[in-house]
Amino acid sequence: MARERLARTSKPQREPSRPSRLRIWVKRRRSLVKPAIYGVLGLGALGVLVLAVRAVDPAGRVRGVADSFAHVGESLGMTVQQVILEGRRNTPTDMIRAALGVSRGDPILDFSPEAARTRIETIAWVQTAHVERRLPGTILVRIEERRPFAIWQNNTRFVIIDRDGRVVAADGLDQFGPLPLLVGPGADSAGPALYDLLKREQDVADRVQAMVRIHERRWNLRLHNGTDVLLPEGAEAAAIQRLAELQREARLLDRPLAAIDLRLPDRLVLRPTRQAEPSEIITPRPGGARRG
Repeated sequence: MARERLARTSKPQREPSRPSRLRIWVKRRRSLVKPAIYGVLGLGALGVLVLAVRAVDPAGRVRGVADSFAHVGESLGMTVQQVILEGRRNTPTDMIRAALGVSRGDPILDFSPEAARTRIETIAWVQTAHVERRLPGTILVRIEERRPFAIWQNNTRFVIIDRDGRVVAADGLDQFGPLPLLVGPGADSAGPALYDLLKREQDVADRVQAMVRIHERRWNLRLHNGTDVLLPEGAEAAAIQRLAELQREARLLDRPLAAIDLRLPDRLVLRPTRQAEPSEIITPRPGGARRG
């Protein structure tokens, strides 16, 4: 009975199976795989350590330690190999290159993305910048540029400005296509508001050559035909709407006039060319314009 029970519970012995070729290949190369994995982990830890040292020691008291690690990274092949730039349209590449302050072959762990970002954002064209270090050898730069809004003439100087009035370029003004022309001190900051009002009345906007700031208080519109439209201070929206109505009803903006004075709320003063004094006064009324 004992033998029978043993025979029932014991498993038949199998002949040892031969390892597959894949298992043999992996086993033979295990000595090479482990060092490679440890090396990658070590490089990552090295980068983290350098960043940690610089974060806790901004004054540079242990800067030499970080530099030593940076040189170790260089000896392991962690050097700048390429710079990827995204979002650039008008910003000169030589300015970005100078702001980065890094060349191919420099230790990448010795490169500070934050410091580079700060320098890049001092460039007039750049509104915001993002700089990223991607080990082992890539630097990514992504910028958002300021958009050219208008040409600003201040005295005899012409520059390109954005909607905030910041000067972004002083050369090659014709390469940006047709832009509104703002003239005079203060026109750079006050111009966008007037421009938006004009865009509501396209018939008027299409005939405006320049928006001229007068004594930093009010506006004149210089039309393509040479006519000056004098707008009232603080009531530009109503005056432009009134001007658009007169254009639709009487083609006023197409007449050969030296000036159209809208500064008086209850009347319109027209100055023909070659005549200094007002010669015609139109008092607008609902449904049309009446001369008197």
